[in-house]
Amino acid sequence: MIQDIINKQRAFFRSGKTLSVPFRKEHLEKLKEVLLENDGKIGAALMSDLGKSSVEAYMCETGMVLSELSHATRHIRSYSRRRRVPTPLAQFPARSFIIPEPYGNVLVMSPWNYPLLLSLAPVISAVAAGNTVILKPSAYSPATSAVIADIVRKVFPEEYVAVVEGGRDVNSDLLEQKFDYIFFTGSKTVGRLVMGKAAEHLTPVTLELGGKSPVIVDRRLTAAEMQTAARRIVFGKFLNCGQTCVAPDYVLVHESLAEDFLAACRDEIRKMFGEHPLENPDYGKIVNRKHFDRLCRMISELKEYDPHMAETWSSEPENLRIEPVIASLGDVNDCAPDSLTVMQEEIFGPVMPVLTYSDIKDAIKYIDERPRPLAAYIFTSDRTFRETLLARLHFGGGCVNDTIIHLATEDMPFGGVGESGMGHYHGRYGFETFSHLKSIVDKPLWLDLPMRYQPYTRMKEKLIRMFLK
Repeated sequence: MIQDIINKQRAFFRSGKTLSVPFRKEHLEKLKEVLLENDGKIGAALMSDLGKSSVEAYMCETGMVLSELSHATRHIRSYSRRRRVPTPLAQFPARSFIIPEPYGNVLVMSPWNYPLLLSLAPVISAVAAGNTVILKPSAYSPATSAVIADIVRKVFPEEYVAVVEGGRDVNSDLLEQKFDYIFFTGSKTVGRLVMGKAAEHLTPVTLELGGKSPVIVDRRLTAAEMQTAARRIVFGKFLNCGQTCVAPDYVLVHESLAEDFLAACRDEIRKMFGEHPLENPDYGKIVNRKHFDRLCRMISELKEYDPHMAETWSSEPENLRIEPVIASLGDVNDCAPDSLTVMQEEIFGPVMPVLTYSDIKDAIKYIDERPRPLAAYIFTSDRTFRETLLARLHFGGGCVNDTIIHLATEDMPFGGVGESGMGHYHGRYGFETFSHLKSIVDKPLWLDLPMRYQPYTRMKEKLIRMFLK
């Protein structure tokens, strides 16, 4: 079945139909229309898979996809044009230009945590660039995957864009095939497997992975600024129950602010989710039992480290729900917390460890000694502190005085660095990710400068040295 779809898509791409900008735009506009028609079904599916409220579902998934579609349809013509570039004098009288051309047959493998957004956003970029696409959504979000499959089938013929559902066997089968480009979003472990399989065919890849994204809180914040900082950190951390690749993973706060910061964060949790978050119908759930049990084991370790947590933490195993957890783990120079799972693995859940520092150099050293994170967040009103951290820390992207919102800007690339990923997308950057930029020099035949041809003379060498320096 998979091989049949790939063969159909190769034939369709070779027909040249996807090279037509109006053809691409027509299908993207139809996708937007069908998405709007299915807004209710999308919301219900996201509620079923992840317990997302209708507001969160639209704000973080449907609305973001629609925004990406609007950007693509608005700019697809300009992005697809040839781009003139300067020509060296030595190549006179030529002209030089770049042609963005599609790679061909693309595989997009998406995760379960934002199943609509992280499936369709790369598909939109791939289609805008003129490719055919096989989309493999996650088996961990079956309701949303089914809705995506239904939407895609209403918009695209299978030979143009196809959805292939299934589990690990399907993933393995897909990775044995030869594609012209692979776009993967998910864990580091699977990312390594994808890259290894792609290497067998010399297939280029984009890997959107993850990592332990830090937050650094400056000691110079006023009481009002710290309350706002706490609000924005709590929002970013506990959105989608912490199941966000760019969620703050842990916080480094100056020791002089630690108690006030922890109190402010607990206050903001109460304001957002109520005294008892598990009674809040808009507070989501963990995706499945496997991840629920993993988080519970992580929290059990924390309870042994901080006995006070035993009195403040609760969960609903039957509904896969876990209350927001904040754990104070002491000074960043204390090696004891490093043995905890919560500080070794990406958390991907509603657990926020907080460490303190006395010297910002210690915080920088702590982050710098670990794999480069997908995101980092700096809270400060001091310009020197901000610029020092932006220069010294190496991460995919992030915010100053906010969290996670950088991924909602189509005019900026989104992606990781080092172990947190390679490549980027969104807006023009997504279009270029799925395009080969073909360089052309167009030179007429009516004039031919002889200096490059043998036999070489002193005059020819002099002319070459004059032009090339």
